[in-house]
Amino acid sequence: MRLTDDQFAYIFSHFKALSFKKGQAIISPGDEVDAEYFVLSGCLKTFYMNDELKMFILQFAMPNWWASDYNALIYQVKATITVDCVTDAQVLCLSSNDREKLCTELHPFERFLRLRTNKGYMAAQKRLLSFMNNDANGRYEELLKLSPELYNLVPKQLIAAYLGVSRETLSRLTYKRKGS
Repeated sequence: MRLTDDQFAYIFSHFKALSFKKGQAIISPGDEVDAEYFVLSGCLKTFYMNDELKMFILQFAMPNWWASDYNALIYQVKATITVDCVTDAQVLCLSSNDREKLCTELHPFERFLRLRTNKGYMAAQKRLLSFMNNDANGRYEELLKLSPELYNLVPKQLIAAYLGVSRETLSRLTYKRKGS
């Protein structure tokens, strides 16, 4: 089902363009979350910091990806994860109220969000299965295959955190790959 130009303009009118600087937090633990963010340019990261201050990166959001603390957004509870900027970023912000309004009014938009949510769930499931089935080298190779642009954009310590390895292990994996 395709949108008419008028429908697209109506949907777009509910988004707010925002700019963020590298390192700037968009969502922090304890925040009330009332929006999700569509990345136009730049890179966001979604992560959880445990009590021992170990960072667990859930997602890198590149252009055309969405980011938020969806548990906090949907269930109206305080945020438990952080969304911040790996680089300067341009995003479109969609409030929870506007999202619900658009879903109620326009079936094609609701369908779009459902398909997008399914795609995000599948990506998370695939990543979890990769952690269960692959060693560090397998996860590294998979990341390079799926998102080669990350390696030049994201600092190596963040890639290491995403893969669940130390910075030193990532260096060994990189060296091993170059030597092959």
